[in-house]
Amino acid sequence: MLIAFHKPFDVLSQFTQELPHHRTLAEFGFPPGVYAIGRLDRDSEGLLLLSDEPRWTDRLLNPRQAHPRTYHAQVEGTATESALEPLRRGVRLKEFRALPCTARVLLEKEVHHPERLPPIRFRKSIPTSWISLTLTEGKNRQVRRMTAAIGLPTLRLLRVAIGQFQLSESGLAAGQWRELTPPEQQKLLHRQAR
Repeated sequence: MLIAFHKPFDVLSQFTQELPHHRTLAEFGFPPGVYAIGRLDRDSEGLLLLSDEPRWTDRLLNPRQAHPRTYHAQVEGTATESALEPLRRGVRLKEFRALPCTARVLLEKEVHHPERLPPIRFRKSIPTSWISLTLTEGKNRQVRRMTAAIGLPTLRLLRVAIGQFQLSESGLAAGQWRELTPPEQQKLLHRQAR
């Protein structure tokens, strides 16, 4: 079984509740025996996969598979194509050098994400912009650390695709999940993201 879940903001990617006020996957009624394949941090939203089959973890997360994951990040400041160039080359972070990724500025007409509840913090004097990043690695808070390293701190982060499976094609609102069909599983395994 392979499940796509649209993880809302402020939900941990785990079933165990460590603190009473933390929301977890346990509240969403998943079938018994499934676990999250990878993670999205508590502040991030978007496509999260769950399964009861270990083979999916290796196929989708093992670094040797170089499996693409695409994110949309709303960043503080005005993103330009030249500002994103260090991400395309592989930016140096404190503990490691991030692998080169695909990075581009999103046009306003390409951003169709509903407002987040609670809303992000806005500063009247500092604009925000949206960028798209496709990575083949996934270290802890990596996208946030990468954008901060180039002077564009992330305010909001959504995983919008894994392989060629797009969250927007799933029909899932935040907090909803469903099993993936065999054709959707094939799109998921496609390594070249759109």
